[in-house]
Amino acid sequence: MSKKQARTADDPGVDAEVAPAGGRPETIARKLYSAVAATIAARIAGIVVNRIWVKATGKKPPTDTKSPDVKWTEAVAWTALSATSVTVARLLASRRAEGTWEKVSEEPPT
Repeated sequence: MSKKQARTADDPGVDAEVAPAGGRPETIARKLYSAVAATIAARIAGIVVNRIWVKATGKKPPTDTKSPDVKWTEAVAWTALSATSVTVARLLASRRAEGTWEKVSEEPPT
């Protein structure tokens, strides 16, 4: 069978590409829902990390970690703490949004 010929689910040994249930608008809505949840979670995580930093160190977090005025240990600690926290928050929110979407729409994630 040439690459130009269409493959169907009836062909033995061939997995047919199946469009997500609900079509393209529902897929876009699901991705948008997940992105919004991840963005909100990242913003909240950033606020929480800033507050924790202030309570732990007694000073504001560095705004420019590349500045020579910021100690390298402080720059590394802030970068690791903030980046890890925000990334984990985005991951958890995206996964939760996908799971919620699946329950509500009975559509598996893509």
